[in-house]
Amino acid sequence: MAKILGIAGSLRRGSFNAALLRAAVELAPAGTSIEIASIRDIPLYDADVEAQGIPAAVAELKEKVVAADALLLVTPEYNNSIPGVFKNVIDWLSRPPADAPRVFANRHVTLIGASPGRFGTVQAQRSWLPVLRTLRMRPWFGAPLYVSAAAGVFDGEGRLVDADVRAQLQQLLSDFAQAIG
Repeated sequence: MAKILGIAGSLRRGSFNAALLRAAVELAPAGTSIEIASIRDIPLYDADVEAQGIPAAVAELKEKVVAADALLLVTPEYNNSIPGVFKNVIDWLSRPPADAPRVFANRHVTLIGASPGRFGTVQAQRSWLPVLRTLRMRPWFGAPLYVSAAAGVFDGEGRLVDADVRAQLQQLLSDFAQAIG
């Protein structure tokens, strides 16, 4: 069974990206599990804090990444780029530098995202590529999913109700699960 760890890069309770991740859990193909990891308790990166030891929330998330076959990063887009809070999480997970290969090297990863804007998360997903390359991850570049006009794609309870987006997400997850074997 393929084990995917999904991380939504928003702290907002009504986040479209958290809703998209919940839909991914629901639509995961048979033989694939998607666990949702929270970033809520990850502190801002501070080398002084690191010098005193990796915070417990970071260490716990790091071990979840290590235990997974792949990562599903569900990224918002802020100012045409990566949200600072999400990048902060990855920065913490790469500390200390000697531990980064154990956490990230050769780990399968794919990106999806939702935005209230017209272009989805095209720029944010592109902005992640240098980070993934630096960490020596294995990005999967199947059919992309850039959910635009997200307010009309989810209902008031955060359920994915757009049939086309559901079908695209389900196909992406199936293809990604096959790719990670």
